[in-house]
Amino acid sequence: MKKAIIIGASSGIGKELARILVGEGYKVGITGRRTELLENLKLENPDSYFIKTFDLKDTKVAEVKLEELSSELGGLDLLILSSGTGDINDKLDFEIEIRTIETNVIGWTFISDWAFNYFEKQKHGHLTAISSIAGLRESRQSACYNATKAYQINYLEGLRQKTAKLKEPIFITDIRPGLVNTEMAKGEGLFWVMPVDKTARQIYKAIKKKKKIAYVTKRWKLIATILKRIPGRIYERM
Repeated sequence: MKKAIIIGASSGIGKELARILVGEGYKVGITGRRTELLENLKLENPDSYFIKTFDLKDTKVAEVKLEELSSELGGLDLLILSSGTGDINDKLDFEIEIRTIETNVIGWTFISDWAFNYFEKQKHGHLTAISSIAGLRESRQSACYNATKAYQINYLEGLRQKTAKLKEPIFITDIRPGLVNTEMAKGEGLFWVMPVDKTARQIYKAIKKKKKIAYVTKRWKLIATILKRIPGRIYERM
């Protein structure tokens, strides 16, 4: 039986991925900040879920909990990093920026490094991290959020380079969602907001295929192509 840990499984994409993995026969460690929500998920299949509550910003606690969780699972084949934060911050409220950096850069990096080191030691494993299409270009309304997602995209590329040198079956998957119907979807005039279940199913397919990069849902690959090609002088005025 395969074992997985999902960071950020109390709601949204992480929660739906947990359900999919259990349906596929995985034992799944679920983490998040809200114990009650994790316990509600566990009630759906008590023998398949293992709970640890922590905030990934608290890296010392996160390390202890991850070690406990991987031990309780009896190993680890897949870690999905689905935790993050983001807000519209047109006025550049520094408290919002710091909170975003602490979660999306510091905590996120710690989890990524822990997983990579674990897989390197055992000589196999799969790290899947959910970044965002927002990491492709900047935003005047959410400059920090987009910048942290660009950081994640580049960091994952660096980890893939490391796996190439190791020549072991260690896989790094960068999932880049567009707008998904979760608490993270903020702002006015949003379009192509996709349902969580459809998004999660496409993410699982990308994981099974061990893709390096996957846009979800698939139509967002078109938007990504367009975003990359908009000249800077035009994009700055948008």
